[in-house]
Amino acid sequence: MNSFHMPKPVLSVEGLTVSFDGFKAVDDLNLYLDRNEVRVVIGPNGAGKTTVLDLICGKTRATAGKIDFNGKDLTKMAEYDIVRAGVGRKFQNPSIYEALTVFENLEMSYPAGRKVFGALFFKRSAEVIARVEQVAEEIFLKDFLHQTADLLSHGQKQWLEIGMLLMQDPELLMLDEPVAGMSVSERQQTAELLKRISQGRSVLVIEHDMEFVKSIASKVTVLHQGKLLAEGSMDAVQSNPKVIEVYLGH
Repeated sequence: MNSFHMPKPVLSVEGLTVSFDGFKAVDDLNLYLDRNEVRVVIGPNGAGKTTVLDLICGKTRATAGKIDFNGKDLTKMAEYDIVRAGVGRKFQNPSIYEALTVFENLEMSYPAGRKVFGALFFKRSAEVIARVEQVAEEIFLKDFLHQTADLLSHGQKQWLEIGMLLMQDPELLMLDEPVAGMSVSERQQTAELLKRISQGRSVLVIEHDMEFVKSIASKVTVLHQGKLLAEGSMDAVQSNPKVIEVYLGH
């Protein structure tokens, strides 16, 4: 008997399809994500990349297929329940509270503040302060805790939003073009950050910057017209004739 068994993927997407007025934005997609993995999804515009994230986080409803996250079927769950189950999502534009300090932005994202009365009777406990400081250090903002968010650079705002998700300690973190508009040094720091935060969780990233993809990806998934075109290491994907034809060749 073979005693070695593969750990179950954290996320299993099977047969995922969504049609908008007969147009299949995502078409019979299968995707499996393991713990400690940074998966990057690439593909030309209109390939369905952002729609896949919308489907996983419940913003868009699937027409067919199943999204299994740790044994829960996300296609049947409300958006806020999906967040509670451990899925964190960062959109392309950072949604931070510009008038609040870095500390306050992080503090507001602490799960206890999420309940209806939680935000009103929220105690700034030692536990919360410790968590805020720990996350601030992870996202390179330890020295900016008491600065208002509007004074941060574009890259620092992106990190703050990642930090706000980390406060909730999600098991799956989804990021849509996290390094768009960042400086070269900020990109390098972001690569370091993503590798570090994938320890003990899964990270799913949509990205166009190939150098950045190369520096972070455990595995790359290429989408084209809502379908899976190729999957594997960055090197394998980059040398795949189909991928070069539809995507990298442009």
